[in-house]
Amino acid sequence: MKKLLAAVLAAMLVLSCAAALADEDPYANLGNFEMMVGHAQPEGNPRYVSMEKFAADVAEKTHGHVTVTVFGNGQLGTEKEMLEQVVQGVTQGMRGGQFDFSPRLLMFTAPFLTNTRAEVTALLHSDLAKKVCAEAEETTGTVIINLCDAGGYRQFSNNKHPITKPEDLQGLKMRTNGMKTIDMTFIAMGATTTTVPYADLYMGLKTGIADGQENPWVNVLGMKFYEVQKYFTQVNYQFHPDPFYVNADWWNSLPEEFRTIIAECATEMGEYNDQLIDENSEAAKQAIIDSGAEVYVPTADEMKAFQDACQGVYQQMIDEGICTQEEMDEMLAIVAAAK
Repeated sequence: MKKLLAAVLAAMLVLSCAAALADEDPYANLGNFEMMVGHAQPEGNPRYVSMEKFAADVAEKTHGHVTVTVFGNGQLGTEKEMLEQVVQGVTQGMRGGQFDFSPRLLMFTAPFLTNTRAEVTALLHSDLAKKVCAEAEETTGTVIINLCDAGGYRQFSNNKHPITKPEDLQGLKMRTNGMKTIDMTFIAMGATTTTVPYADLYMGLKTGIADGQENPWVNVLGMKFYEVQKYFTQVNYQFHPDPFYVNADWWNSLPEEFRTIIAECATEMGEYNDQLIDENSEAAKQAIIDSGAEVYVPTADEMKAFQDACQGVYQQMIDEGICTQEEMDEMLAIVAAAK
C-alpha cells in the first residue's frame, strides 16, 4: 500500500511540475526556429530601430523559441539581392522598398498622391493594400507580414542649383533605385535618370555618377547624403511602402501560435516605425540645414506646378499595368476620406 501511495504521489508531482513548466512556457513543445532578416538602413534609422524592437518582442513573446537575427546596413547585400535570398529561402525575411518581385506595390508611389500621415496610413491599411500584398505569395513565394512607411515623404536634392520649379530639373541626371514611378516622375519634369544601388549612392553622388537624388530626410541624414549634395527641395512628392517580406515556405512551416505572435509583433513594429519617422523627420531636416546645405520650401503655387507637371504619370501607371483605373480611383477615394 505504501509503495502504491508513493507511486501515486510521484506521478502527481511529475504532473504538477509539468503543469508548472507549461504555465511558465506554454510553447515548450512547439520547437525552436531561427529567423534571419536583412535590411539596408544604418543604425539610428527608424527601420533599424524598429527592427531591433521586433526582434526583442518576438523573442520575449515566444519565450525564446523564435530567434530573430537582424542584419542592417546592407550587410547581406543590396535590397534586390536580399529579396532574392528570401525568395530562395537562404534567409527568412527582409524589409525594404524593393518592388521588383511585387511591382503592383508601385501603385502607392504615385507622385503627390498623399499629403498627411493619416492619408498614408489609410492607404497602407486598406483592403486594396491587403489585396496587393496577398498577390505576392502567389507570384514570388513570399508573404508580406507588414506594410509600413519606408522613411517618410521624399525630397529632391542635387549639386547644380536650387530646384524651385519643375523646369529646374531639366538636364539634371537624377539617381533612382530603378522604380518606374520615380523614373516617370523625373522624366515628366525633364530630367534624365540613372540607377544606383542605395548602398553605393553616397559615392555615386560624390563622384558625379548622378547630379542628384530623392530620399526622405531621415535617410539623407542617416546616410550623410548632405555631405555630397548642396541643394535640397522639400517637395514631399512620394512616400514608399516598406514591405516586410518573409519566405512563404518557412512562414507556413511555423506553428500557428508563432505565426500569430510574429504577425502581431510586425504590426507593432510598423506602428513604431511610422511614429519614429514622424518624430525624427523635422529634426533630420534641421540637422541637414545646420550642416550647411540649402533647403528650399516651395510656395503653394510652386507646389501646384510640380503636381501639374506629374499628372501624366497617373495614366502611364495605368497603361503599364501597375494599377487599373478602378484601383487608381479607389486610392484617390481612400485618400479623400482619410482623417
